[in-house]
Formats: sequence, C-alpha cells, structure tokens
Amino acid sequence: MLKITGYADRVSVAAGQTIQFMVNCEYPHYRSELIRVVQGDTAPPAPPLQLEKIPSALDGDRIGRPQTIHAGSFGLVEGVDFGVEHGLTLQAMICPTTPLKGRQAIISKWDEASGRGCALVIDETGGLALELSEGTTTLRASTGKRLLKGYWYFVAASYDAESGAVSLFQEPMIEFPGMKDDGRAEAAFPAAIDWSSDAPIMFAGTWAGEDKGRKCAAALYNGKIDRPRVSGFPLAREQMEILRGDELAGKLTDSVVGAWDFSKDMEGLSIIDTSGHGSDGAVVNMPTRAVTGHNFTGEEMCWRHKPEHWSAIHFHDDDIYDAGWQVDFEFTVPADLRSGIYAARLWADEEEQFITFVVRPPRGTRNSKLLYLFPLATYMAYANEHFGTNDGLVELHLNRALVLHPHQVFLNEHREYGHSLYDLHSDGSGVYYSSRLRPILNLRPKLESVHGARPSNLWLFNGDTHLTSWLEHLDQDYDVVTDEDLHEEGLELLEGYQAIVTGTHPEYYTKQMWDAVSDYTRTGGRLMYLGGNGFYWRIAFHKSLPGIIETRRAEGGSRAWEPPTGEYYHSFTGEYGGMWRRQGPMSSNSLVGVGFIAQGFDESSYYRKTDDARDQRAAFIFEGIEDDILGDFGLIGGGAAGMEVDSHDPKIGSPPNSLVVARSEKHTEALVLVVEDMLFNFMGTTGNVCERIHSDIVFFETPHNGAVFSVGSIAYPSALPIEDFDNNISRMTANVLRRFLDPKPFQAKS
Repeated sequence: MLKITGYADRVSVAAGQTIQFMVNCEYPHYRSELIRVVQGDTAPPAPPLQLEKIPSALDGDRIGRPQTIHAGSFGLVEGVDFGVEHGLTLQAMICPTTPLKGRQAIISKWDEASGRGCALVIDETGGLALELSEGTTTLRASTGKRLLKGYWYFVAASYDAESGAVSLFQEPMIEFPGMKDDGRAEAAFPAAIDWSSDAPIMFAGTWAGEDKGRKCAAALYNGKIDRPRVSGFPLAREQMEILRGDELAGKLTDSVVGAWDFSKDMEGLSIIDTSGHGSDGAVVNMPTRAVTGHNFTGEEMCWRHKPEHWSAIHFHDDDIYDAGWQVDFEFTVPADLRSGIYAARLWADEEEQFITFVVRPPRGTRNSKLLYLFPLATYMAYANEHFGTNDGLVELHLNRALVLHPHQVFLNEHREYGHSLYDLHSDGSGVYYSSRLRPILNLRPKLESVHGARPSNLWLFNGDTHLTSWLEHLDQDYDVVTDEDLHEEGLELLEGYQAIVTGTHPEYYTKQMWDAVSDYTRTGGRLMYLGGNGFYWRIAFHKSLPGIIETRRAEGGSRAWEPPTGEYYHSFTGEYGGMWRRQGPMSSNSLVGVGFIAQGFDESSYYRKTDDARDQRAAFIFEGIEDDILGDFGLIGGGAAGMEVDSHDPKIGSPPNSLVVARSEKHTEALVLVVEDMLFNFMGTTGNVCERIHSDIVFFETPHNGAVFSVGSIAYPSALPIEDFDNNISRMTANVLRRFLDPKPFQAKS
C-alpha cells in the first residue's frame, strides 16, 4: 500500500529556479511527468478531470529506491569527551509522559552499534536506571519505582570508578501518599569500567549512527527535560543541584562537563552550555520549545519575560522536521512556464503519486491583474491529518459512517510521516509544529477526504480546484503565490494586483500575512474571500528554518487540543498564539466582514437574498440574476453554504458600511455553533434550531477605492462548476470578479 511517496525541497518556485524532488519507491522503476493541476475532483457529477500534461525535462523513466524517515527528536552535543578515570554523574529534572513505553534515554553517551557507553534511562519498569557497558555486557542499576506520567522529578545517577559504587536518585517534586514513586538505590559495579565511547552526548535518545547523512537516535524519550548536567566525577547528593538562571554562574566546579540551560536561544536550534566549557549542542527534529519547566509558577505567562521558568524542552518519539531524503531528480523552471499550480506525477505499475508545487512570477514581477493566494499554511496545518484513525468523534462531526482511504490507512501505519496540527503526539500532547519537508499525502488531486460532504467529499486542496477550474472556464489569467511567499514579502508581493482571491479555507495566518492583506485592502486593493473559517488561527513561521509553522491554540476556539497553562506563546517568535479574534482588533470580521460561526459536515444549504441586495451599491453583484434563492446546489453537501460558515457581526468588527446581500438558512442539526460564541453550554445550538447559525455574503468598500467580497462558506466554490458553470453562484461570482478587476471607482455610501 502506497509504495511511492515523495516531497520537494520547496513548494514555491519561479522561472529559472530549481526544485528538487525526493522519492521513496519500492518498485524497481517509475515514471515521472509534469502536470498542471486545474480540476482534481473525480466524483461523477464533477467536471471532467483536468490535469494537463506539460512536456518538460521532468518526463522520463527513473530508478526506484526506498528511503526512510527517522522520526523522533533529541539533543546532540558533539565533540565533547570526558574521561572514565574518576567516574561520572548524570542529572536532570524530568517530566516523563510515557514512562511505561520501555527503555528511554534521558542523558547518554552511548553507541548502539558497539554497545559501549553510559546512559541515564527510564527502564522497562518505568523507573530510573543507570547503564554502563564496555561493549560486551551491560551493567544496569535501577530504582524499580515507576515514575508518574506528567509529573516532575529530580533524577540523578553517579558511578565511582575507584570503588565501583553506584547511587541513583529519583525524587518527585510533588509527593502523593501511597504512590511510592520516589526511589533511591545503591549498587556495586566493578571498579574502573572502561565505558568510553565515541558517541556524542545526547538528550532524549542514544546514538544510532547516521543514515545517508541523517543523524539517528534510539531509545527515544517522551517528555520534558530541564537543566541536564554531566560531571566527570561521582558527586554526593548534596553536591547535585539544579540551579536557576544566574545562580548557575560561578557555582560549577571543574568536574562539570556541561550544564545546559534550555531557556537560552529559545527561538533557535542551539542548546546552550552555561558551565563555561563551551559544550553547546543542537536539537534534531524540532522538539517543542517554550514549554514550562520544573520551576514554572504561573506568576508570568510569557516566556520572553521570565525565560528561566521555561527552561525545558519537550521531546517526542514522533517529531519530524526534515525527512532528509536524498534527491532523486530536479527541475529548473523554464521561462515560458506560466504561473499556476503544478505537480510532479509519479507512477509505477497501477500506483500514482503527486508532489504538488506552485510556479510563481519572479519576485517583483506581475503577469496578471489577478492573484490567487495558495493557502500553503493551511495545507501544512492539515498535513497528514489522522482524523479518520485518531478522532473518536469524527463520525459525530460528519453525521455519517466513516470511509477510510488508502492514504489514511498508510499514515496510520507509518506515524514516522509526521502529524498535522490537529493530531496528538504518541504521548498525548498536542502537535505544535508542522513541516512541508516530508511527504504530504493529502496535498494532491484525485483524492477524497474524511471531511467533505457528498458527492465529492473534498476538503482543502482538491476542493480548491473547483475554484481554479472556474477561473480556467472563464479564460481568466491569474498568478499564483503561496502563503510562505506572502509571509516573506508582505505587501510588496500584493501591490500591483487589481484583485486577489483566496481558496476555500485560508484558516492559518501569520502577523506578516495578516498585515499584508489588511494593508492591501486599505490601500485600494480588492479581495475576494471565497471560503469559510478563514483568518482564524495565528501562526508563526520559523525565522531561519524554511517550511515549518507553529500554532499555540490559546484561549478557546474550535480546537482538537489545547496547550497547557503557560504555553500560549510561540517559541519561534514569542508572539501570543490562538485565534485572531483574541488579538485585539484583528478579528476576521474586521478584515473580511465575516467570521467563523458554525461547523458541520453532512449537508450544505443555500442562500436567500436580503434587503441589502437591492442597495444600488450591490447592483453589480446581481446583474443578470433574478433568483432569490442562490446556490441550492453544489458538489460538497449539495449546496453552496456549508461545512464551516461565517457570519456578519458588527460586535466583533464587521465594518459598519458592509452590506449583507445574502444569508443562508435551513441548515441541519449537524451544523453546530462554535464554542467561542458560547459563554455557557446551552441547548438549541444546532443549525436546525439556532437562528445565529447562517452564512453571510458580504460586500464593503475600503479606503482608496478598495473593496472586499466575502462568501463565508467552505462549500461555496463547489457550486461554481454545476451545470457546466452556468448557474447563479457562478454568474454572481463572475460579476464580482469583473467589477473588481475594473479600476473604475466604487460609489461608496456617503
């Protein structure tokens, strides 16, 4: 099942630039070709599949080879050695999250290949253990006392090379009578064990060598580690301290090899040694930073203000940043390849795979008056989601029986492919980071989703091809750029375009992206928001690492998990996370006139014109449309208003000059009011009885001859292709597009 997977080193590429493709293929050979993605819906009522083959240097036969993902995060300190003459002491504060998982290294200098080294571990009993080995026999001493999941402990072990005496300390910070999770143990090992190893010092794993340049770890640990220390001498308990902040300076003896403070360089990859010996290291596979440490008190909630309270790193055995595969082929974009959405199609036997990317205009150039914003950040947020196999409530959301597709079964069996921002790590903690540098199996055409209603059952990318096929049907030229481009270039990227259009669900936005769109609409730009639940979560891109985003789902919202107290601020930037609605005046209502009000995934409904539709300012919207009922049809749920819908609300920022020209009605019981709009739980919050649940189509002018048109529904573009694009939703949207591309000033209400 799925014997071909792959990804590219970038998603956005311009003429003259080169994109590299990494492929895992279990077949001896496969073929590749370049396609332009226009319409990817394979449902019988949809327009014909439109994947245009483009003759290019991508075409050809290729040799298949397997490539492996080594998931799991750890810390690594290379080039630091300490002798075995006197002994050693290893110590840290830890908060384990899967103590009964099996052998997990906390601190190690252990080579799995040779079996030599030292390691402070959680053993199979769930208790603390020290391991020493000369390479033939492993000596182990253990407390035999199971650590409690999610609680802080001081742990330490020492070995006296002269006497062979071993001491272990497992001390809970909070004592619970009868739990017996504290433990001290003494053991006698042979003296002068030569456990010396060429392995690096590691945190949350042991050294498993390299695979094609990728550093690998075994005995991966789940949980937090705070202020680890390594000494080349055996220390008595009273000599072991976890010192806080500046107290550490000047209090370490020459016996200390390293004392690492994970609150340093929080936004980067380094792990900083504060002992003065320069034993700095780095993290691998992006463990979670800006997490509360053992001494967090709650008196301060932002890690930037008191970083010493966030002196821990949360490691996971399923973290992944860059799959690190070797390059199989590359493609340099020719100058005559138009801007658009493309994919490298790979196939062997009867199996095919797609690696999707965007050809954008070169920086500083425009090829069209219209720009399509490819919602890459949202695609990354949902990348490789496990809704069908993880979420026990998914059938209640869908209001129907679940159908699993091959890619979902594959992802359930191959957790090393990483998670979406809706998933939980193997230890039950929420996933804060998502990367595009790995195969993303739900970013492709010809794919159904768990979310998405009949008959097409599409969600995100493939549903967005209803919009691109509509643009192609209109023979409307357009440029395409990604969220990552928008984040990096800001308003400069949007200036010069007469209008921009969004996809069906532009949910995840950084501050830079938000400011760019806001500034664009307020300086004369025209925005068509053709989706629902957009501009909802605040995210951050990493400042130096490409292709990774972060979210902290603070302060409510419709969310699959919530961060623990004290972890509401992004580690990448220090910005406060959560809904944009909680970020002062920056609600989606203020930006596009509507905001998320309800979600449900069974049936979509229709719109009815309102009194505002007769306003002269809206006349261009309904030119040639006499119908009062709009969009009582569609490929997702049978209507234009559904899935996730937005409503107009002046109380949370909808502009007072906005017109609500149409409103949906008669939704089903599966469409449920969003939690952020409920101060108390109460009955009557479903679409069949709650009058607050509706999607609004809104128009308003912005300064300097700008304008915004919002439809407030993820299902809306699925109505565009019905009757060969000859329907009232298609005509209305085309009316708006033509008017928005016309520089003629709007006659705003005085």
